[in-house]
Amino acid sequence: MSIPVGSALPTGAAPEEPGPDAAATPSDSRSAKTRRLPRLGLGGWISVAIIAVAVLLAVFGTLVRPYDPNEVRLSYANVGPMGGHLLGFDGAGRDLLSRLMVGARTTLLGAALVSIVAVAIGSSLAVATAWFGGRLDTAVSSGLDVMFAFPGILLAVLAAAVFGPGLLAAGLALAMAYSPYLARVLRGAALKERAMAYIQAGEVQGFSSWWLCFRHLLPNISSLIVAQGTIFFGFAVVDLAALSFLGLGIQPPQADWGVMVSEGKTPLLQGYPLEALAAVACIVLVVSAVSFLGERLQERSTGAQR
Repeated sequence: MSIPVGSALPTGAAPEEPGPDAAATPSDSRSAKTRRLPRLGLGGWISVAIIAVAVLLAVFGTLVRPYDPNEVRLSYANVGPMGGHLLGFDGAGRDLLSRLMVGARTTLLGAALVSIVAVAIGSSLAVATAWFGGRLDTAVSSGLDVMFAFPGILLAVLAAAVFGPGLLAAGLALAMAYSPYLARVLRGAALKERAMAYIQAGEVQGFSSWWLCFRHLLPNISSLIVAQGTIFFGFAVVDLAALSFLGLGIQPPQADWGVMVSEGKTPLLQGYPLEALAAVACIVLVVSAVSFLGERLQERSTGAQR
């Protein structure tokens, strides 16, 4: 028997051709609610545009950069905008615009990897505890409570101190630190779906737990998963930039927004703020856009589940 994704499982015999007075199914009710959800609005579409530009820079920045981001010309150190160099030069005489464009890749790619790993761990824990409950739920909840005591940035610093500076160790530590928060939020939604009649009907009809989880439960909370992943992507951008600023993330001379803030702090004190301000502006714009979009998506997902 083929059952469409996200639709209610049958609990009894139903007519093949329901009449116009037939009762609405849960899926029909959800579709009606979805049509009444708030739109993204002007701010949402501006956020989408900012994120799209940042993603394009991350993908094609190395191809469209006007100059070599690592070419050093000391005679142009801290020189402001001039012909062909829209943002001027940094303290080592490197083109600022080129470094911003190339630095988008490491900044956004690292944050994307952190959020993907965190979402994978958090959603797996949430679905497992909601489905099986009992001792597993108690044990996982206790472990999550312990994880809440450790700030994410502290775990990343410890990982960098143990395994050395770099993106991999710090990124995995941040993902582990984010996953308890994701699991706690997603567990509530998974518990609500677990108690729905279509899940109970599927169990009565003999469908496996794996099939019900991956074919029905997860798709019905996917909007909340995407919303939470988007929000934590913004957190990851800030935390990874902070680690690079401290010298524990991406290492110079590689172009990265956090590295540029770190390298620009000395020129900033000397009266040349452009390098630090340009990198900070990029971080603030991307994080603000991602956070706003994530909140709008969460509002839509919360409204769809009511």
